[in-house]
Amino acid sequence: MDHDHFFAEKIAELKGEGRYRVFAELERIAGRFPRARSHRDGSVEEITVWCSNDYLGMGQHPDLLSAMHEAIDKYGAGAGGTRNISGTNHYHVLLERELADLHGTEAALLFGSGWVANMTALSTLGAMLPECVIFSDAMNHNSMIEGMRHCQAEKRIFRHNDPRHLDELLGETDASRSRLVAFESVYSMDGDIAPIGEICDIAERHGAMTFLDEVHAVGLYGPTGAGIAEREGQAHRLSVIQGTLAKAFGVVGGYIAGSAALCDVIRSYGSGFIFSTAPPPAVAAAALASVRYLRRHDEIRVRHQERAATVKKRLAEAAIPTLPSDSHIVPVLVGEPHRCREASDVLLAEHGIYVQPINYPTVPRGTERLRLTPTPLHSDSDIDHLIESLCSVWKRLALRTAA
Repeated sequence: MDHDHFFAEKIAELKGEGRYRVFAELERIAGRFPRARSHRDGSVEEITVWCSNDYLGMGQHPDLLSAMHEAIDKYGAGAGGTRNISGTNHYHVLLERELADLHGTEAALLFGSGWVANMTALSTLGAMLPECVIFSDAMNHNSMIEGMRHCQAEKRIFRHNDPRHLDELLGETDASRSRLVAFESVYSMDGDIAPIGEICDIAERHGAMTFLDEVHAVGLYGPTGAGIAEREGQAHRLSVIQGTLAKAFGVVGGYIAGSAALCDVIRSYGSGFIFSTAPPPAVAAAALASVRYLRRHDEIRVRHQERAATVKKRLAEAAIPTLPSDSHIVPVLVGEPHRCREASDVLLAEHGIYVQPINYPTVPRGTERLRLTPTPLHSDSDIDHLIESLCSVWKRLALRTAA
């Protein structure tokens, strides 16, 4: 078999479908977010980033940079290995305590990424709980799906954000079996929000555990940034809250928060924790500084929501089609993969705007989109330029407008 020929054919298939991913080569400019330098066709130009998951621009906040520099000077660059082999750094302990306090839980456990946190926690729980059945929202993230697959527990999928369907499926399952309901608070591609209280009502009625992914909500919602569950007064009802340090908190890493016994089980049995190198102390120090800062500064969240609402309003006025969103995520609908890629390319090359196309399998076919993520640091003039540029691209490519 000619393996390279086989690989080339698989890549050609992606390109033919318009799904081949091209990575923009960028240099984020420290202290000037959302500005970045784009390396393209041998030239470098300054552009504005409109699709970052660094939702609040905390990745360049002076408090985080100072904390990271201090930790590097004290401890060096790396963690030295896994938490078991190299020892747990003091910053790991402090960060886990802070995260547990943020969510009002007994304990928290730190991972190298949110993906690993989901994968490890769900695969470990699914494998250990007796005769476990996992009930998964139809739109759950890949990391959650992979965790469920890995543990080989029985999985039942309920319709997206549909508590009645979840109730039906739980009712069809033997009450003697362990049951776990896994869902997200903010769904990252459509920007819709789960009915957490209703799902908890149903899970409690059936004696099921709950696992809530708050990756796109921690730092962004609730009085102290603990997420949608905090905003809605539901955090105390959840068995596990999973979050990331790589989005609103601006660094990298993931975590779970829950009871001391549950976190200890994942720590002691979860392969993704046991065998993964620990986050560097400097990363943990920066994340700790970010969590502490955002807990005290709700005005950043207020500004963030205002910026998102303003962008949505301006898009509607310009007849640029968007999908309904209850959150800070603004999906601009294109509906065809090649045109979505082309729109992204023109925005970058001719308007200095970076927004990555989102195609299948990340979103269903026919819903290809540009996913905008306004931040508190996008100015009125940035929004003006965005709207003008989108209108120009829509006209040039004869894309469908809103009714």
